Amino acid sequence: MPKSSNQKLKLLYLHKILQKKTDEQHTMTVQQMIAELAALGIKAERKTIYDDLEALRLFGVDLMCRKSKTHDYYVNGKTFEFPELKLLVDAVASAKFITEKKSGELIKKIETLASEYEAKDLRRQVLISGRTKTENEKIYYNVDVLHRAIADGKQISFRYFDIGVDKKKHYRDGHRTASPYALSWENEKYYLIAFYEKYDGISHFRVERMEEIAILESDILQPPEGFSLREYSKRVFSMFGGEEHEITLCFDNSLVGVVYDKFGQDVAIKSPGKDNFKITVRVAVSPSFYAWLFQFGNLVKIEAPAWARQELIGMASDIVSEV
Repeated sequence: MPKSSNQKLKLLYLHKILQKKTDEQHTMTVQQMIAELAALGIKAERKTIYDDLEALRLFGVDLMCRKSKTHDYYVNGKTFEFPELKLLVDAVASAKFITEKKSGELIKKIETLASEYEAKDLRRQVLISGRTKTENEKIYYNVDVLHRAIADGKQISFRYFDIGVDKKKHYRDGHRTASPYALSWENEKYYLIAFYEKYDGISHFRVERMEEIAILESDILQPPEGFSLREYSKRVFSMFGGEEHEITLCFDNSLVGVVYDKFGQDVAIKSPGKDNFKITVRVAVSPSFYAWLFQFGNLVKIEAPAWARQELIGMASDIVSEV
């Protein structure tokens, strides 16, 4: 590269060096900056470096100077603080809907937002291998397509599949058409909430099980009057299907935190007593709902309707009879 070109790039390279090699715990002197630039084939003198540092400050770079025997500089106030980057890395590594390969790629990109010293710490804290992950590499791009369809208010078509006991994809018949309303991240899985014409109502689909997603020219069908995405997500347990019913549950007082986690702190507490309390909620009654109740043993019971209580007792009897 010609010398004149090197000089034109000097300020850009200096900014990059400071971004990658400095933070509050790791500073650089002017002499070290000159050495770093020299390694890139860019000649610099102390006076010009001071001018460049001032230019970076005027540009808006939060450049700090710590005075001791020397003047030590570092970039402060980066876009993300280090604890925030740790949270992002953990979220990406833990998310089941992102493949192991894509998680690794995203984490490497997050590392570029940190200094090289912080990036090493981020790498040390990550353990992706062995975590349960989807194998559908396309989900990353599916989410992008679905977001665009929702933003544009357009219907979509797609194919949907299940995983069989042979661990292979088994596609349901034909392409499906739906009006997408929102994406929801529940229990570490991504779901599309949409109006599905086949069932003439609101339904939901696991995004990693969707393929061949296409945005159609048709505008979405508007949701039914009074429909609330927030309430829908609260009612549908673990995103499993089931007919919705009003259920009255009686919980031991020790489970109030569990109830708030599941239904939100605005759930109406009825008949609070010394030992227990009651709530009445609309939920999708399904095996997953009963399974959720089973984990609490005798600390919860279904008060109404009677048929739901009998279903729960019948499931318990079936389990015992099989033992």
